[in-house]
Amino acid sequence: MNNSQEKIEKTKNDVAWEKIFQDYSVLDRLSQDGFFEIDSVTINQFRESRLMAKFDHSINRPKIFKDNNLSILPVSRNTYKIGYFDAYLKVNYDSGSEPIEVEPTELETIDYTNLSSESSVLSCAFNTGIIADLLDDGEVHYTVSGRMSTGDFCFFINNTLNEDAYNMFVTNSQCEIDAGFESNNYFLIVEAKMGEVKDFLIRQLYYPYKLWSNKINKKVVPALITYSNSTSIFSCFIYEFTNNLSYNSIELVEKKDYIMTPERITSEDLSEVFKSIVLVPEPPGIPFPQANEFDRIVDLLSLLLDGELTKEEITVNYEFDARQTNYYTDAVRYLGLADKHRDPSTKEVIFHLTREGKDILTKRYKAKICSLIRKILEHEVFYKTFELTLGTGDIPKKNEVCKIMSDCGLDLNPTTIERRSSTVRGWIDWILKLTSDV
Repeated sequence: MNNSQEKIEKTKNDVAWEKIFQDYSVLDRLSQDGFFEIDSVTINQFRESRLMAKFDHSINRPKIFKDNNLSILPVSRNTYKIGYFDAYLKVNYDSGSEPIEVEPTELETIDYTNLSSESSVLSCAFNTGIIADLLDDGEVHYTVSGRMSTGDFCFFINNTLNEDAYNMFVTNSQCEIDAGFESNNYFLIVEAKMGEVKDFLIRQLYYPYKLWSNKINKKVVPALITYSNSTSIFSCFIYEFTNNLSYNSIELVEKKDYIMTPERITSEDLSEVFKSIVLVPEPPGIPFPQANEFDRIVDLLSLLLDGELTKEEITVNYEFDARQTNYYTDAVRYLGLADKHRDPSTKEVIFHLTREGKDILTKRYKAKICSLIRKILEHEVFYKTFELTLGTGDIPKKNEVCKIMSDCGLDLNPTTIERRSSTVRGWIDWILKLTSDV
């Protein structure tokens, strides 16, 4: 990657943190003390601290943090520590069990086919009985959400460089709970995420867990709930902290998946879509997609249904780095479902759904998915790859897809064709996985 490309990939957080590290010799201080403490007043001189110190996933960390294996944690309302903290937990979705089917609620204000925010996901999960089933403890009440003060507590967190643990003390920091549910014997605190995630910041469960464990007598149960608009699956992870004083003592107790009773997509539905395809020319000025996970494309589109987003907001707030943001926003533009414009005052690039994108995303599940499949297959490379898949019963191998791409006359060099072929195979695989009888 040349220097100009590298600059393009840097976020505002990247630039601001690099300046802080330079001005305050942060790496030297870390080498001497093992950590570096900084307050929000100092951070605000470079960029607003609330935007500079919240990284929900390890990939969201600024480049200089990732390059040096660093993380940041708040220790008071206006003070943070940077260190070699083992701050994130990987998430494994492979449970091997079938999702539990849930009947949609008849409440007209809950559109279970288009859940575009964490709050709508949690509302749907509560009102359809998913939360009650998770707790299995009688009647459940939705009692707590929002920001609150942690109070004072101490804890240990693992050092990623050695076996020594950091001894941390928190005094009235701020934490946020997406939702808290109380039953007869339990208080469930939930961190919600849109789409499948590779990891999450343990602090988002540990700080609220410490707060409420000191305030109530009932057992506090931490949980992560993720939801994918691509599959309509709620993935629920129940955890426990086996040592109240240890940030890294988090262990998975149970994982349960729930699915809103789906409208089945069959091979006959696929056949009807395939027979109706009219090929479209490749969109000018938009690169052939390099975004392998179509689930993430659906989730990005769902986020845009909730409102326009800047490139910076997508990169910082969702599980993308700057390069992935480029790849996935290019992919939704390639499909004609989103577009971008530049804000005349801030000069920031802003992404929004096209009229067709809004129309598709607001359809019921089966119609929405079939429309998305149609948008994929309208492009010749995907059409011919899917045609070969139908003929053989298997997704073509990489070399076969590369030949299809070359034969379709794409203006790409052989190395790029080989790289982009994984996206073609990934999107075809997504289509097949959603089909119940294939």
